[in-house]
Amino acid sequence: MEDRGAGFESELELELDEGSIVARAQDGDLAAFEQLVIAYQDRLFRLAYRMLNDRGEAEDVVQDALTAAWRGLPMLQDVRAFGGWAYRLATNRCLDLLRKRSAHPETITDLEDLRSATEFRATYGPGGSDPAYEAETAARQDSLTTLLNTLPPEQRACWLLREMHGRSYAEIGATLKISQSAVRGRLARARHEIAEGMSEWR
Repeated sequence: MEDRGAGFESELELELDEGSIVARAQDGDLAAFEQLVIAYQDRLFRLAYRMLNDRGEAEDVVQDALTAAWRGLPMLQDVRAFGGWAYRLATNRCLDLLRKRSAHPETITDLEDLRSATEFRATYGPGGSDPAYEAETAARQDSLTTLLNTLPPEQRACWLLREMHGRSYAEIGATLKISQSAVRGRLARARHEIAEGMSEWR
């Protein structure tokens, strides 16, 4: 019989699903939690950056969310729910920060940096190296960013979590503490606003 040894064990490690990794992290396995950090930190950063338009605040949100996840991990009952829980921690931190901000309209800063941290290009058109196309794509991204900033924070969160991060209605509802029908309503309004505002780019 073939001795598969350490190589076979390595294959098993690669084949572990997220639930198994979460379970290991719950047992105090720091390497397993590091895998979860690698899997989620960029996604959470993109969400926070789009919500807040501030790189420093977005980085703080990710750090706070992942720290809270590590501390609360032993209490997570369903290992398959880690992703939704991580998004909930980050989203609620973003909403808390937005509530603390001034009531004055938000201004968009550092748009060039924002473009580099988002994936609007992949969502709203194919890649290209033509300068005219690049300029048009940048203008389209700016328009979308501006529109997102006109949405109420919870509508913005609904749209980002669903359209950019593919989270389920149930997860979004749990995150925002609203019903799934309320999620659909806010999402419909956000989609309408964005569709209207982006009509010139069709």
